[in-house]
Amino acid sequence: MTMTLHLVALGANAGVSRAANARRVSRAMGVLAALFPGRVAGSALYATPAWPPASGPEFVNAAMSIRAPLPPARMLALLHRVEARLGRVRGRRWGERKLDLDLLASGAAVRPDEVTQSRWRRLAPDRQRVETPQQLILPHPRLQDRAFVLIPLAEIAPGWRHPLTGRSVAEMVAALPAAARRDIRPLPAAKKALVKRSGVA
Repeated sequence: MTMTLHLVALGANAGVSRAANARRVSRAMGVLAALFPGRVAGSALYATPAWPPASGPEFVNAAMSIRAPLPPARMLALLHRVEARLGRVRGRRWGERKLDLDLLASGAAVRPDEVTQSRWRRLAPDRQRVETPQQLILPHPRLQDRAFVLIPLAEIAPGWRHPLTGRSVAEMVAALPAAARRDIRPLPAAKKALVKRSGVA
């Protein structure tokens, strides 16, 4: 049985409060930990600005790594089922979200191919707002740009390297603007509650 290291970003901002969003993200982490006992690691929870700026309330974000014998498409389908189970209804892009589970990477997989992944990774910011890929792109094409993804991810997978750029998560965090890093604020109390309840490391 071949295990793949899947990296997942979690977020929520549609709750009535930061605490409600933190509970929903924590619950999703607990569900995933129960599905893959002993094969997950979870970051702390973080309060982060909405993306794009001024698009809604602040998010609570986190990251997980999951070792599982699943190909990327099956892992993504599982994440979508967990979203639905916990109340996610897909609406407008970049709108408020009860829960968002994004598959960031599956080991060193590049999907659908190097040319397509690179094209989406290099897409200009103004085009990112209006163009959406209709297929799974791995690694996530915006992974290297987003502090709210990279900072939680650095807790659990700092040495993972992008298969096309060669940069590690730690190196991508270091390359972020200082202002972007300052905007990501940890919620240590939520981390303690999560570990006690679900056993996520």
